[in-house]
Amino acid sequence: MFEDAKEPRTLYDKHIDSHTIRELDEHGHVLLYIDRQVANEYTSPQAFSGLREARRKVRRPSATLGVVDHVNPTSPSRTAEVADAGGARQVSYFGQNCAEFGIELFDILDGRQGIEHVVAPEQGFILPGMVIAAGDSHTTTYGALGAFGFGIGTSEIEHLLATQTLVYKKLKAMRVVVDGALAPAVTSKDVIMALIGRIGASGASGYAIEFCGSAIDAMSVEARMTICNMAVEAGARGAFMAPDDKVYAYLADKPRAPKGEMWTRALAQWRELYSDPGAHFDRVVTLDAGELGPMVTWGTSPDQVVSIDGSVPDPQKEPDLLKRGDMQRALRYMALEPGTRLDTVPITHAFIGSCTNSRIEDLRSAAKVLRGRKVAGHVRAMIVPGSTLVKRQAEEEGLAQQFIDAGFEWRQSGCSMCLAMNDDVLAPGDRCASSTNRNFEGRQGAGARTHLMSPAMVAAAAIAGRLADVREDDRADLED
Repeated sequence: MFEDAKEPRTLYDKHIDSHTIRELDEHGHVLLYIDRQVANEYTSPQAFSGLREARRKVRRPSATLGVVDHVNPTSPSRTAEVADAGGARQVSYFGQNCAEFGIELFDILDGRQGIEHVVAPEQGFILPGMVIAAGDSHTTTYGALGAFGFGIGTSEIEHLLATQTLVYKKLKAMRVVVDGALAPAVTSKDVIMALIGRIGASGASGYAIEFCGSAIDAMSVEARMTICNMAVEAGARGAFMAPDDKVYAYLADKPRAPKGEMWTRALAQWRELYSDPGAHFDRVVTLDAGELGPMVTWGTSPDQVVSIDGSVPDPQKEPDLLKRGDMQRALRYMALEPGTRLDTVPITHAFIGSCTNSRIEDLRSAAKVLRGRKVAGHVRAMIVPGSTLVKRQAEEEGLAQQFIDAGFEWRQSGCSMCLAMNDDVLAPGDRCASSTNRNFEGRQGAGARTHLMSPAMVAAAAIAGRLADVREDDRADLED
C-alpha cells in the first residue's frame, strides 16, 4: 500500500503520500484522491445543484453513501413524514439527488438508517488506510479505524463528487500520548474533554492528531471513535489511531468489509499502518489517564471544562484578557456564578445521543447507572440511539426497557437534540446534561444551556436532577 521511503514517516504522512496524485505548488498543496464519502441531506443540496447546473455526473457513485440524519424526526412512531417544511424539502431533494446520480441512500425508514458517523463504520464502509471526506466536521470519527477522515465545505463536496479528488494542503502532525489506566467511571469522553481543556478549542488547529499510548490501546473501538470524533473540537482537521487487532475484529463481520482472500490481503496491508519509529511530530502532548476524573463543561465551548468535583472558575483569575472576556460571556449565558460547585447545578433535561456517544457501549454504560432507579421528577430525559441497528440491539439486550422503566423517552435514531435541527429542541433557559459534542450558545435551542459529559454521567445527572458525579454510584465501572 505504501511506497518505500528512506525517512521515517508518521501514519498521517503515509496516508497523504499514498493518496497524492500530484503536488500543486511549493506551499504544500496537493491533489488528493479520496476513497469514499458520506453525504447527508443538510450539507449536500448546493453541491448536487451545482453538478446539475454544470451538467456533470458523480464520478464514482459507488464511493458515496447517502444518509438522512440531521433533520429527520426521532419520534417513537416513525413515518417518512417530516413536519418541518424546510426539513421535508431537504429530505425530498436529497432522495431525488441520490436517485438521479446513482447514489445508495439510507433514507428515514431504511433499516440501516442512523447518524452517518455511526452508520458508516457499522456497515464496514470505512476501512483502515482509506481517506474519507464529507460535509460534516465529525468525519474525524473514522480515525479510530485507521482511516483519515475530515470535513469539507459545500463547494468542496461538489468538486469531490465530480472528480473523486480534492485540493488539499498538508497539515502538521501532533501526537497525543495517553498512558496509564483509567479509573472506574472515567471514559474515553473524559479523556478527549480533558485534552480539549488542556490545549484549548484551537489548540490543534492546523494539525492532524495521532492518539497512542497504553490507555488508548486498552479502549474498545467504539470508545476510540468518541475520541476521534471530538478531536475536531480542539481544532484538529483529522485524527488517527493506528489500527490493531481490536479494529480488525470489529470489522470482520461488517457487511461491506472485504471477505475471504480479499480480507487476507487487506489485513496484510492494514498491519503496515503505523508511524515509523523516529517519525517527526511537530507537537507532542501527554496525558496521564490515571489522573483524570469524569469531566463536565461549565461554559459555551468544549474547552471550558473541569472535573465534576470542581467548581465554576473565576474569570478574574484568568490573566489572558481575551480568555477572561470569553469566560465572562459564557457565565452570563449559562447563568452560573464563579465558585459554584458543578455537582450542585440543577438540570431540566438529560439527553443521550449524537455521533459522539450513541453506540451500543454508550447505551450499556448509561443503563448500568439507571437500572432500578428513576429519573428526577422535574427532568425530561431522552435517549436517541445512533442507528436503527443500535436501537434494535439495545432492545434485544433489554437496555431499552431499562431506559423506559427509569423514565427516559426511547426514540428513533438520528442527530436529534445534538444540534436541534428537527423537532427535538430545548426552550430558552432549559439546562441539559448532554452526551453530545458541542455546547455552543443555542446549539440545542435558542437560549438553551448545555453541559457536555459522558453517557453514564448524563444518566447520573438525570437521576439526581442536577449535575452529578457518577462515581457516587457503586456500580461505576462503566466502560467495560
